[in-house]
Amino acid sequence: MKGFTKSVTIHTTAEELRAVTREVQAAVRESGVQEGICVVYCPHTTAGLTINENYDPDVARDLLFSLSSLCPDRPEYRHAEGNSAAHLKASLMGSSVTLLIQEGALLLGRWQGIYFCEFDGPRQRSFQIRVQGE
Repeated sequence: MKGFTKSVTIHTTAEELRAVTREVQAAVRESGVQEGICVVYCPHTTAGLTINENYDPDVARDLLFSLSSLCPDRPEYRHAEGNSAAHLKASLMGSSVTLLIQEGALLLGRWQGIYFCEFDGPRQRSFQIRVQGE
């Protein structure tokens, strides 16, 4: 059983869904694991991760629009930093995604991609990739 961990740093804009599938696929190749799992983890409370369609860029735009409709900034929020909506959006997306590895590659659907979800940028962010398997 092999294990491999890699940290990736990115610079984000104010609010975005950034495709990170290439970075994750590169880590899987670097690990040498042929069969196993890959966990991508975001250690931030105002950012998250998701897997969704990566063919049509309007899907990411629509997700951001809908999340902003669900979690608008509200004067009733009491969090001192003023970014409660970003915390809510990050909680809805989640802090990790888990993928299967088959024949040395991520097992993603035809249209799927991995997205880093920034809700409180611009910032320098990082995420970790853990590959485990044989």
